[in-house]
Amino acid sequence: MTADQKNKQNTDAVHIELTDELRAIRRELHRHPERSFKEFNTSKYLRSILEAHGITILPDPMETGLVAQIEGAHDGPQIGLRADIDGLPIHEDSGLPFPSENEGVMHGCGHDLHMTSLLGAAFWLADHRDRIHGTIRLIFQPAEELGRGARAVIDAGLIDGLDAMIGTHNNPDYKPGEVAVGFEPMMAGCVRFRVNLHAQGTHAGYPHRGTGPMGAMATMILALQTIVSRNVSPFHPLVVSVTEVHGGDVWNVVPAEAGFQGTARYFHREDGDLAAERFKQIVESTAAAYGIGVDYVWDDFQRPLVSDHDLARLAMKHVPSYAQLEPIHPSMAGEDFAEYETKTRLLFAFIGSNGQPGCADLHSPKFVGLDEEIPTAADFYANSALEVLDYLRQ
Repeated sequence: MTADQKNKQNTDAVHIELTDELRAIRRELHRHPERSFKEFNTSKYLRSILEAHGITILPDPMETGLVAQIEGAHDGPQIGLRADIDGLPIHEDSGLPFPSENEGVMHGCGHDLHMTSLLGAAFWLADHRDRIHGTIRLIFQPAEELGRGARAVIDAGLIDGLDAMIGTHNNPDYKPGEVAVGFEPMMAGCVRFRVNLHAQGTHAGYPHRGTGPMGAMATMILALQTIVSRNVSPFHPLVVSVTEVHGGDVWNVVPAEAGFQGTARYFHREDGDLAAERFKQIVESTAAAYGIGVDYVWDDFQRPLVSDHDLARLAMKHVPSYAQLEPIHPSMAGEDFAEYETKTRLLFAFIGSNGQPGCADLHSPKFVGLDEEIPTAADFYANSALEVLDYLRQ
């Protein structure tokens, strides 16, 4: 690229300022987080802000969340920009001067930043419809933290007809002004599993008179660790974690019931399928060997998040005109934005939100996302929207 071409690219790029209005919006949202599928006041507040800027709200059947739309001055494809809106059941200990006022609920994943960034992009796009060749749908999605919000949006028909979806997530491992985007896996596929063991309880002094479940449960939990260590390539990340165990409540009684639950995370579909098969074999064969009954659930509810190859290359080309392009550091956390892949093409990016040594991670009571993340994320939304619309209409 010549110097003249680079200067033209920088001129053409959208640069959205961190205005006093956006700062105030971020603080209002941060002070009033709401749990998944209970974001009633959040939805009302977003509606009022969008309407004040002359942005059309679309009717939808969902109780929380909302969808708005910006019609461009020129005909073209339809795309969606998505931000998640729910908080977490966390007691905030961030030290921010505008902490949560809803006791026991916190925007500990930075969704207040996401909403504010999408609003910033929406304000700019609504004021520059002459640059839009197509239609942009703004999706403020509920219940990402439950992994069910994207599916609710899809089932409501709210992304029908969209040719692509664009999303972001703040990431405290990167500094403000940094954007990580590409076509390799970004966030993991997620599984919830649960096992319930059914045996014959007995007196602890006479274990031979029952078929207590404790030994079987211990064997299963240990054997599940071999799924990763003995079945999957060390070059393919896979996690199987037992996170909760229950059984018995009296010291001298062998219980009749016990169980455990946990999660698996993976980046490659074949690894998720292999883990499911080995999980089934271990649970069923161990229960049979101990002579007890078992029922289980392997809920592979969230696919890995991977951007569309062509859209990712497009983003990697335009990001340097307004931000520092960084390599992707994959996350074992899940993101239900991946669910939209069942209906359309995806583009997703990590936006730097802190980057200070030792800063708290997402979902921590001490998590601090900096205001300076907002303009970079807004720039990504707006620039990507224009670039993807132009790409899709060619």
